[in-house]
Amino acid sequence: MGRTLSQLWSDQSGQGMAEYGILTALIAIAALVAVRTLGETLRQKFQELSESLNSVRATSN
Repeated sequence: MGRTLSQLWSDQSGQGMAEYGILTALIAIAALVAVRTLGETLRQKFQELSESLNSVRATSN
């Protein structure tokens, strides 16, 4: 029993796949956060641009 537990404890097969899975999940979370942040910023900038164009159009008429 002790020998089996020792072998299981020192067996590292499959460890690399788990690490790749964790790394992939962290990259996906970072990408989602970046897209949400940039999306909100871009939405605000386009809203400001639209308002500026509307005010220019209103003053030129």
